[in-house]
Amino acid sequence: MSKQPLAKSSSPAPRSAVHPLEFLLWGFLVSVFMLFAGLTSAYMVRRADGNWLDFQLPGAFALSTVLVVVSTLSLEFARKSARRNEFPALRAYLGGTGLLGLAFLASQLYAYRQCTDQGIFLVGNPSGSFLYVLSGMHALHIAAAILAVGVMLYKAFRLDIHSKSLLGMRLLAIFWHFLTVLWLYLYAFLWWMH
Repeated sequence: MSKQPLAKSSSPAPRSAVHPLEFLLWGFLVSVFMLFAGLTSAYMVRRADGNWLDFQLPGAFALSTVLVVVSTLSLEFARKSARRNEFPALRAYLGGTGLLGLAFLASQLYAYRQCTDQGIFLVGNPSGSFLYVLSGMHALHIAAAILAVGVMLYKAFRLDIHSKSLLGMRLLAIFWHFLTVLWLYLYAFLWWMH
């Protein structure tokens, strides 16, 4: 029995596999999505039960929305700069993204101040509790993303991020953009419910 060479397949080359870290990140983001889906569902169910205090949604949440959208644009400019090996621009945009993230957190704290001025506290009526929990959980995720921006900024100064090494930037962008979309959903949900 003679061995004959295998014929070359005419099918296109298979698509490259997802990096394991990206796969893990997507798994984490699915669990975060499920957490917030569960919380917003619980919000609607509890609201229908009565004993619900209606109050004005803090105006600082609108500022938070603008800040998170601008921060996601800044991160995209950072990614473009990394692909082009424009290191000063990469550092500037990453720094800007981090500062905008911190400004987002500050605007959330200001929103909580506006809530307390209205007599809305974490403990008390469930309407206030849900507002604090939903926005607070999102703020914790933004804080984690700011830490990731700090790590990437450190790597940018060490020139560890460049056109041939973009996995970290890709993972950061997926996480940050997810949090931006999540905030847009939460803000729209809370605005609609109030």
